[in-house]
Amino acid sequence: MWRRSSYCNQEGGNYVEVADGLPDAVPVRDSKAPQGPTLCFARASWAAFMGNLKSRRP
Repeated sequence: MWRRSSYCNQEGGNYVEVADGLPDAVPVRDSKAPQGPTLCFARASWAAFMGNLKSRRP
């Protein structure tokens, strides 16, 4: 199942969707082109990326 960031609104915008449910990968796609390409990241790499983003919040 694809999910959007809690920061996106109903008016659209530029954001990505992330799919849950795969044990070893995190698929990511452009919300405006759901039939387009999907990037897949190793779960550990995605967790490191998200941790880095969260540590930079004001």
